[in-house]
Amino acid sequence: MKTMLDERSRSLLKTLVERYIADGQPVGSRTLSKASGLELSPATIRNVMADLEELGLIASPHTSAGRIPTARGYRLFVDTMLTAKAGSIIGADARPLEAQLQPDQPQRVIASAAHLLSNLSSFVGVVTAPRKPSVFHHIEFLRLGERRVLVIMVAPDGDVQNRVIFTAQDFSQGELAEASNRLNAHYAGLSLEGVRERLKGEVDQLRSEIATLMSAAVQAGTEAMVDEQERVVISGERNLLTVQDFSNDMGSLRRLFDMFEQKTQLMRLLDVSSRAEGVRIYIGGESQVVPFEELSVVSAPYEVDGQVVGTLGVIGPTRMAYDRMIQIVDITSRMISQALSQK
Repeated sequence: MKTMLDERSRSLLKTLVERYIADGQPVGSRTLSKASGLELSPATIRNVMADLEELGLIASPHTSAGRIPTARGYRLFVDTMLTAKAGSIIGADARPLEAQLQPDQPQRVIASAAHLLSNLSSFVGVVTAPRKPSVFHHIEFLRLGERRVLVIMVAPDGDVQNRVIFTAQDFSQGELAEASNRLNAHYAGLSLEGVRERLKGEVDQLRSEIATLMSAAVQAGTEAMVDEQERVVISGERNLLTVQDFSNDMGSLRRLFDMFEQKTQLMRLLDVSSRAEGVRIYIGGESQVVPFEELSVVSAPYEVDGQVVGTLGVIGPTRMAYDRMIQIVDITSRMISQALSQK
């Protein structure tokens, strides 16, 4: 898409997006002429705007002569035209958090970080709680009935997870004991991901039905751990009530609040973010990742001792000051990583 636009078109699109973010009003050719600093006739500007509209980068919201950016226009803007301002614009605002970032109180750190993100952005701050490594210390199988088995998994810290699994065939309690003994003898202390990988390689040495049972148990254990850890802390949902872009559309607000309440869709989005490096911007309507057209998410993973364990971000209207949001998310990610890592 970069090669589609000449320098004049890029400059006008950049000016239009910046004016719309600042004012929230459709931008007309006269405003664009003054704000861009380019000596262009109104007719030339109108022609360029028509070209940008044809490319799907801007749109006419209604009968207004002005234009607003589309999701595609915002994407081109944030990918190729966004210039981060020198120095931190939020450093002083973030300092009060440092007093609350005690590494021995991770839940307090997470809550403080979500609150900070919300306060600095004036939108919604979200942070996923750190994922604990899914390691098991001991496992037991209990036959509940035909093809129904209770899996009892004990973590090194004593945390117990129970899951009922349905097996393709019926197992006697003796066969279940054989499977649990083998897992405890050869795999205890490994992560569940590590157990799964080793089981793939050793399936030939095991009776196929026992291997299947062990694999099913590990999968159930992983799901149990994930369910337990899918905690997301949200702060500032009420900020969206005052956002001009949402305040006149109760349907959009209701869907947004449903997403915050259910959290499943939110977790899916943050899971995608955790696999990315650095700050990422997701613009609503451009993909299934953010299904709400009027919503954008700026997110980043955070680490503990060099390992990515969670994600944080700001959720707000597509019309947001992206340069500021990037700084807010980046500095909060660094602070939370530092607070939770061993000194």
